[in-house]
Amino acid sequence: MAATRLYSIHGKGLKLNTAADIKPYLDEMKAVEGLEEIRFGGNTLGIEACTALGEALKGNKTLKVADLSDIFTGRLISEIPQALSAVCDALITVPSLVELNLSDNAFGGRSADPIVPFLTQHRTFSVLKLNNNGLGVTGGLIIAQALLDSAETLKAAGQKSALRTVICGRNRLENGSAPKWAEAFKAHGGLVEVRMFQNGIRMEGVEALAQGLSGCPNLEVFDLQDNTFTERGSRAVAQALPSWPNLRELNLSDCLLKPKGGLAVATVLARGVNPKLEALKLTYGEFDSRTIDLIAKAITDHWPNLTTLELNGNIGDPEDDCIQNVKDALSGHGHEDALDELDDMMDPAEFEAEEEEEDHPAVEEAEELDKAEAEKGADEPAAATTKAAPPTIAQQVDKAADDLADLFGKVSLGEKPSQS
Repeated sequence: MAATRLYSIHGKGLKLNTAADIKPYLDEMKAVEGLEEIRFGGNTLGIEACTALGEALKGNKTLKVADLSDIFTGRLISEIPQALSAVCDALITVPSLVELNLSDNAFGGRSADPIVPFLTQHRTFSVLKLNNNGLGVTGGLIIAQALLDSAETLKAAGQKSALRTVICGRNRLENGSAPKWAEAFKAHGGLVEVRMFQNGIRMEGVEALAQGLSGCPNLEVFDLQDNTFTERGSRAVAQALPSWPNLRELNLSDCLLKPKGGLAVATVLARGVNPKLEALKLTYGEFDSRTIDLIAKAITDHWPNLTTLELNGNIGDPEDDCIQNVKDALSGHGHEDALDELDDMMDPAEFEAEEEEEDHPAVEEAEELDKAEAEKGADEPAAATTKAAPPTIAQQVDKAADDLADLFGKVSLGEKPSQS
């Protein structure tokens, strides 16, 4: 049996303040031949301890994964920047490093700067995990700008980015930093997995992210759970879906797609633009049976490998035909157990879809922005020609959604529409 190349003191609850405190563990780490992964999470490290750790890692030629999540519990905010710099600066000299995990360290936006040198100077890392760090808009802008700078530096040197995975959830990134993240994603171009759940991002920010990630054709995982889409954000994602033919997981749960937004997304999915889909998570989107029927069609026609489907919390009854259509579609591929619980569906009789669509504050805000843009356009000089402009992608999605919704209102899954 091959010797382990992992060194871990994860979860020991150690309080390592000084170089002397951490020395016994560093001696053990150095004794691991061909060290490839370290896990120091679940302990608390002071400035001196982090400095010693950094010195021990400098120039390492085999380390691939540095898991430094949850290493600052109980530390003063004034301690964290210096401690973080000591470790991150040392990792710049580790050319073999593939993954850096700094999740669950509440260093906030003020402590984002110490990570910047690593992000801009290390050329080969491919996985960045910054989950639950309290970055906020300010910290998010700092990290996203560093990633953008890195991509531009690589491009200028004629090199391709190695960045493949970015996980940055629960950080309150909001709309203020979303456009900069979108720029960074597009500039790197090769992203395979992006998870930015629970960030308070609203429809404008979702739109920016979708547009940026359209430049990442190899994307396999897209997770924006618990942000606010409404119709505008949903349309943006719908327009981006054809750009991701390798998509395996799509998580838009708790995103308030609403009926029209759900139709926009489901209409494009039903076209089969993501044939490799294995997991689709759309809970609590407040969409109705028309969207669910379109999903059933997509399963039947395009998704033989779909093994996870979450639809709870939307408008409908578990006994409705649309749900049975979904179950039949899954059974047709041998995945009867793929559908999750449906114990919190919304009663259609108590849900006035159009009124909710108009009254929701998020939608009102989007409509105000659209109105402002329309007024701005009205003030501009008229074009020299009166030739009608071609329909936008959004308009095409809207027409297709209406057409398919009408079709599914008339027939059940498996039936063919009558020929006129």
